[in-house]
Amino acid sequence: MRSNIIKDGPKGAPARALLYGIGYTKEEIDRPLIGIVNAHNEIIAGHMHLDRIAQAAKIGVAMAGGTPIEFPAIGICDGIAMGHQGMRYPLASRELIADSIESVAMAHGFDGLVLIPNCDKIVPGMIMAAARLNIPSVVVSGGPMRTGFYKGETLDFSSIIEKVGAFQDHQISSEELEEVAKRACPGCGSCSGLFTANSMNCLAEALGLALPYNGTALADSGERIQLAKYAGMQVMECVKKDIKPLDILTLDAFKNAITVDMAMAGSTNTVLHLPAIAHEAGISLSLDLFDEISQKTPYLTKLSPSGTHHMEDLHQAGGIPALMNELCKKGLIQTEALTVTGKTIKENIQNKTIQDNTIIRSIDNPYHNTGGLAILRGNLAPDGAVVKESAVAKEMLHHEGPARVFDSEEDAVAAIFGGQIRKGDVIVIRYEGPKGGPGMREMLSPTSAIAGMGLDKDVALLTDGRFSGATRGAAIGHISPEAMEEGLIALIEEGDRIHIDIPNKKLEVKLTEQEIAERRKAFVKPEPKVTKGYLARYARLVTSASTGAVLK
Repeated sequence: MRSNIIKDGPKGAPARALLYGIGYTKEEIDRPLIGIVNAHNEIIAGHMHLDRIAQAAKIGVAMAGGTPIEFPAIGICDGIAMGHQGMRYPLASRELIADSIESVAMAHGFDGLVLIPNCDKIVPGMIMAAARLNIPSVVVSGGPMRTGFYKGETLDFSSIIEKVGAFQDHQISSEELEEVAKRACPGCGSCSGLFTANSMNCLAEALGLALPYNGTALADSGERIQLAKYAGMQVMECVKKDIKPLDILTLDAFKNAITVDMAMAGSTNTVLHLPAIAHEAGISLSLDLFDEISQKTPYLTKLSPSGTHHMEDLHQAGGIPALMNELCKKGLIQTEALTVTGKTIKENIQNKTIQDNTIIRSIDNPYHNTGGLAILRGNLAPDGAVVKESAVAKEMLHHEGPARVFDSEEDAVAAIFGGQIRKGDVIVIRYEGPKGGPGMREMLSPTSAIAGMGLDKDVALLTDGRFSGATRGAAIGHISPEAMEEGLIALIEEGDRIHIDIPNKKLEVKLTEQEIAERRKAFVKPEPKVTKGYLARYARLVTSASTGAVLK
């Protein structure tokens, strides 16, 4: 056992003394020590119940003969951080989460970990730590929230954001806005659409680091508590069989995750997080691989914000096991990949069939023959840009219009709400990338304002920042190189013609090479927005969005 290094023999007596002081018995100290990494807090709706999940996981560990020892991880709510300076922190917190788990686990010699995240950056942060540490680990998330309802309308977090735009456009009253706010997020769990949190919880399952149905079993269900108990029991099996994260996180596992991502049109943020996890596993995931898999993967589910279904619907239709089993029919899943169950993907998903073809379509009747995310390139994004193609109105798949240029999200939102944006415009928001933001803020406020004001079929938005999984419309993010690294997006001027061709994966500004050279010669890089504290250090170390925004 790894923990023997801290607790065995005469030199382990001081550590044993401290453990006795906590109240552990000799029998507990002698067993494998399993870290229960709990991101419970009272500021994130998706995390407010993780104390119950952690308690269940601890019961599972103890049932299987281990000693569970809980320690915390931080978490930031993207929804609360949205639209102000606080949004600089969520992506940057991913590295803090991974670093802190590494620190605690290494310092205390844990034999295994049960990782309990639920929302956006916490999930990849914990998985990055698992890959880095490479000790037996099982992920069990807190599960998705139920949908809300108002006047017969199904609600989720994106509903309230878009209602703000509708209110600003005088389509609804302040009273109705408040009623929707009260009902959009009815309880615990990660917000009920296929936003970043639920995307990543599903992909943890596809990667093989979480048990089946981790992504879809509801937060407030007995099934979720059972899943946590089984996760605790299963980490003990992984300890006994010495099944470690790097045995699971192979290239085949990442191909499976990308395939599932494309088949369900997950959040564009997955294109940041999967390469970052792969980086910790010593694997390079290029945007070309995402594009290659997208070209051959049919789009089989249409969940919010791309459609009207939610996570509870996906669960009732068979969840990720049924989706993966359907993808197997055309050989799209690497079925021999190992998982934390000790079995292969093939063994986990066999006989898991679709229960409702209106929610998960047959592979012979997809919504689209290619995946829900697209990678765009061109002179404006030579290193790539990302769009959730499935959430783009057909009128905007091909678009050309004049650039409306803003050097911050706040300036763009003020222009949208101020009626300064016209049909056909292409909004460009720059200096919001990993370095320029710093922290690569999500642009849900401007995209939702556009949608709420009924302009999502007429206006495109480009940014070197990123988007919430709740975003819909012609919202193209992760433009690389970013403005702060002197990418062409930094040289765009008001009125430049922007050409967007999503089906053909093109993103260009119509400038000649001579015009670009003249502008580059005159370019002066702005001063950093943040010059002290963690974000300043982050900005110095972070790499491009095209490489997952990992730290050097």
